[in-house]
Amino acid sequence: MPEELARAFYDELAEDYHRIYPDWDASTARQAKALDGVISGELGPGPRAILDCACGIGTQAIGLAALGHNVVGTDVSPVATARAAREAAARNLRLPAAAADMRTLPFGSDAFDVVVCADNSLPHLLTPHDLRAALGGMHRVLKPGGLLLLTTRPYDEVRETRPRSTPPQVADTPAGRSITFQLWDWHDDAERYDLEHFQLVPQAGSWIVRQRRTTYWALTQDQITSFASGAGFRAAKWHTPQDTGFFQPVLTARTPS
Repeated sequence: MPEELARAFYDELAEDYHRIYPDWDASTARQAKALDGVISGELGPGPRAILDCACGIGTQAIGLAALGHNVVGTDVSPVATARAAREAAARNLRLPAAAADMRTLPFGSDAFDVVVCADNSLPHLLTPHDLRAALGGMHRVLKPGGLLLLTTRPYDEVRETRPRSTPPQVADTPAGRSITFQLWDWHDDAERYDLEHFQLVPQAGSWIVRQRRTTYWALTQDQITSFASGAGFRAAKWHTPQDTGFFQPVLTARTPS
C-alpha cells in the first residue's frame, strides 16, 4: 500500500533527514521566511493557525512556529513527528505533532487558517482517489477563505527529460561529511517512478550506506490544479521559486469565503 511505503520510507529517514541539507537550521529559517511571505501576501499579517499536514521532522513547521504562527504538525511517520516535537522543544518552540494520514486528517471542520503540504509530499499519493481524499480533507479543515499552500518538484520540466538520478548533495556535520543522492526508475506510464534514496554516512573512518525506497507520482501543475479545483478550492495560482524564494514551485488556493 502507498501509505505503508511512505511511512516506512520516512520512519527510516527520520534520524538522517537533516543530512539532506548542508545546514538544516538555516534551511528551516529560509524556507519559513519564504512561506511566511506567501501567507502574508494572501491573508495579510499573522500570526495564523497553521496545519503542516506533512511536517516530517519539522523543516517547515519549526521555522513557521519561530515566526510566531500557531503550528500543528502531522505526518504519516510517527518517528518523524516524534523528532519534530523534540527539535521544536530543543528550540523552546511549541509544536504539537502527531502521526496522521493526510487523507484522513483528525481535525474538525474550519480549524485552520492555512494548510501547508510542502516539499513534494502530495506526490506520494499514487491514485486519483487518494488525491481527492487528501485535498478534500485539507479543504474541510480550513476556515472559510482559508489558504492551501502546497509545493512539489517542478514536474512539468522533469517529465520532459525523465532523469534517472539526482546530483549528490554534501552536508557537513560534527561527525563529518555525509552524501545524499537518488536513483529514479520510471514506470511505463511515464508519470510515476520508484525512488532509491542513498546516504553515505561517515563512521569510524569509513562509510556506511543507508538506502530507502519509495514511489512518487510526478504530477504536473495542471493535474494538481485540477484536483484542487475538484476538491472545492478556488483562485488556484502557481508561484515560481524566483517569486517566493522557496526552492520549489508553490501552489496557493483558497476555500470560498
